[in-house]
Amino acid sequence: MRLLTMGIMLLACSVLGTAGWSGDAGAAMTAKDKDKARAEVRKSAQETLSRLYKGQPSARKAVELAAGYAVFSNFGMKIFFAGGGSGAGLVVNRKTKQETFMKMVEIQAGFGLGVKKFRLVWVFEKESALKSFIASGWELGGQATAAATASGKGDAYQGAMSVSPGIWLYQLTDDGLAVELTAKGTKYYRDDDLN
Repeated sequence: MRLLTMGIMLLACSVLGTAGWSGDAGAAMTAKDKDKARAEVRKSAQETLSRLYKGQPSARKAVELAAGYAVFSNFGMKIFFAGGGSGAGLVVNRKTKQETFMKMVEIQAGFGLGVKKFRLVWVFEKESALKSFIASGWELGGQATAAATASGKGDAYQGAMSVSPGIWLYQLTDDGLAVELTAKGTKYYRDDDLN
């Protein structure tokens, strides 16, 4: 019982600690802190895109032809019957070049033990889907399925998962591109501190 309690406390501290890097802990961020946090998110997004393009070269075309894209980095833990994680990301409207900083939070149930880190690249074919994602966020369940190609689109979406019509998702792990979505029970929302 003591081990379970310690595990839950460690999980809570970990999730709260990773969520707090951009000011969630209640302290007001200075302009310098905000600039630094934005720079970190941009750098992480660029590194993620570079990794994606190296492992899946056709993804570059999918991103370039899209109305917009979003890149997120997530860190999570699972200890016994509970798990969770948090992350940060950047949404880019390709037409206007407008950047929107966002956050994500994940909750998991089921038995397990471990730490995971993964990165996600969302691709929005239509601007309406992009705007909806920014305005309303997204709650991602276990509905995404792997898709080798999109009908009529050649191999641009090879390795991506269809989340909804016109919305594609690439998930990268330390081992490369994932064939199955593990980011279940995840909520995406605007980062009020960085926008």
